[in-house]
Amino acid sequence: MSEAPKKSKITASRRLFLKTKLLKTAAEMLEKTKEERSLQKEVTLTEKVPPLQLSGLSVQDLQALCKELHRKIDVADEERYDIEAKVAKNVKEIEDLNQKVFELKGKMKRPALRRVKISADAMLGALLGSKVKESVDFKANLKTVKKEEEKKEEVTDWRKNVEAMSGMEGRKKLFNANQ
Repeated sequence: MSEAPKKSKITASRRLFLKTKLLKTAAEMLEKTKEERSLQKEVTLTEKVPPLQLSGLSVQDLQALCKELHRKIDVADEERYDIEAKVAKNVKEIEDLNQKVFELKGKMKRPALRRVKISADAMLGALLGSKVKESVDFKANLKTVKKEEEKKEEVTDWRKNVEAMSGMEGRKKLFNANQ
């Protein structure tokens, strides 16, 4: 029984319109993020590297400036190396965690089970292998539970006891017996 393809609740022209609108919005957002990144890059560069003023400097001043720039380059390289090491460590940790998640998912995945009619002997044979060859009597292995006999009150003929229990003395006997 094949089902007829369900009609979409949205028309093809509407779907095309929405798709083009989404693409335009995504393109605008992409341009905006590019502009923000370039602006952020310029701000960071102006903070880290001030513009050089080389006019009117003597040779000694130029050498001192070069030494200062080399020192700044070394600091920047050290920072870059530290950040690269942290990134590599984080990437490796993420890969390890993803591998663990994949392994856990793989172990937990179970196939769809079907009902199988099998006798108890065949099931034990499948579970225990060839260890059990003769039929196992399950009832013999069950524990036996002894029932405690309930305390039964003596049942006596009530007619014999009527005269003894009549009056205040009989009620006193019942009261004392209950305590």
